[in-house]
Amino acid sequence: MEYTKNLDAYFLDKIAKFHLEFETVHPFCDGNGRIGRVLINLQLLLLGFPRLIIRNKEKDAYYQAFKDYKEKKNTKPMEKILALALLESLHKRVTYLKGENSITLSEFIKKESLSASAITNAAKKQVIPAFREKGKWKIGDKFVYKK
Repeated sequence: MEYTKNLDAYFLDKIAKFHLEFETVHPFCDGNGRIGRVLINLQLLLLGFPRLIIRNKEKDAYYQAFKDYKEKKNTKPMEKILALALLESLHKRVTYLKGENSITLSEFIKKESLSASAITNAAKKQVIPAFREKGKWKIGDKFVYKK
């Protein structure tokens, strides 16, 4: 299998391609996504990374990634989805490992007098170390935003 043989490929690219191929050939019409996402998390855990979550809000892009792969063999959209989700997961863990308290992004925006749309977009793109917890965007209270 290409996943285990290609030692030169970036681990997240390999996981994305494995996921796209698995979901394409998996024979059951119900439960494909759940099984495939469990495998993603197993692969990450075996490499020492935390689990990630593909949230319902990202499902449109997630399904579009399958369409792009089916039509053009393009793995980049899935790679991006997994990379952003992994960064978010890492940001959450690093915040708590540093012993920081988390505050909501809206509190951070008010405290720093920043543009809500700009900071929210930065969180979605993982340009700042924001993460979602119980459906709300949060960030470590010690984070300093440099404009």
